[in-house]
Amino acid sequence: MDFEKSVHPFADLLGFKVTRSAEGESSCFLQHHVKLNNSNQVVHGGVIYSLADTGMGAALFSLLEEGERCATIEIKVTYFKPSGPFDLLCESRVLKKGRRVAMMESDVYCNDELVAKATGSFAMFST
Repeated sequence: MDFEKSVHPFADLLGFKVTRSAEGESSCFLQHHVKLNNSNQVVHGGVIYSLADTGMGAALFSLLEEGERCATIEIKVTYFKPSGPFDLLCESRVLKKGRRVAMMESDVYCNDELVAKATGSFAMFST
């Protein structure tokens, strides 16, 4: 499966670019724009959450069989420091893939500094 060629309107809306999705890992990139900032003029936490969620989905997507899909069950994000006005990079990986649930993690970087770490679980199902 090729996540980079799949239709993902929400990721397109925010400007996410999946630059790699293979072998249970992914890399996502987001160019900074002031419209992504909160009232404190740093990137809104929801943008970082969404980037991590998309990254984890892309990592898992690379391991799915034809006709399988995945959906987020839960995600926990720890924010270490504010981000911006620099671009964001998200590196994600599948930690454990069971028959119906997979565990993932994402590291989000801004200006080469770790700004957030996320862990999550996703359901896998046939369409």
